[in-house]
Amino acid sequence: MTDAFLPLRLEELLDVLAGDDPAPGSGSAAALVVAMAASLVAKAARGSPDWPDAGGAAAQALSLRTRACELAVADAEAYRQALDRLARREGADHLLGGALDRAAEVPLEIARAAADLAALAQEVRRCCDPAIQVDVAGASALAAGAAQAAARLVEANLSAAKDDPRVREANVHAEAALGSLRG
Repeated sequence: MTDAFLPLRLEELLDVLAGDDPAPGSGSAAALVVAMAASLVAKAARGSPDWPDAGGAAAQALSLRTRACELAVADAEAYRQALDRLARREGADHLLGGALDRAAEVPLEIARAAADLAALAQEVRRCCDPAIQVDVAGASALAAGAAQAAARLVEANLSAAKDDPRVREANVHAEAALGSLRG
């Protein structure tokens, strides 16, 4: 099911997220929130015809949306692989470590994408039509929440590796996304 949830209608997707299968989980949900926020940023940029850089900002937002959708699928796959490896604890600790490593890398990428989107949203909010700035502010809040969720997943998946720099990096991205709300 991990590769087939993107084409679903919204209600079906919500049922998959609420279902008994653990994947997709919160990492995929965070990535999808980034994709939705990116769509709002693209809409705001396109709705600002007097802004000379609106087209470039919209294209960048749509690129981030594509990236986030790919990450939603990748996270579900990595999570599924980690769960499968955990269920087969047959003395191959390096294989389990590799699966958990991958399960941490994808949420780290989600946190990066969310921070990138939050930075773009901050620029779009400054330059877009004032009537739609509130939608961009909402997109920033969504990106910040997604970055926070992704950072928590990185921490959880790397909890056995003390002081892993990826945990710090994920938290930096999460804080940057949160900081965009203030700026």
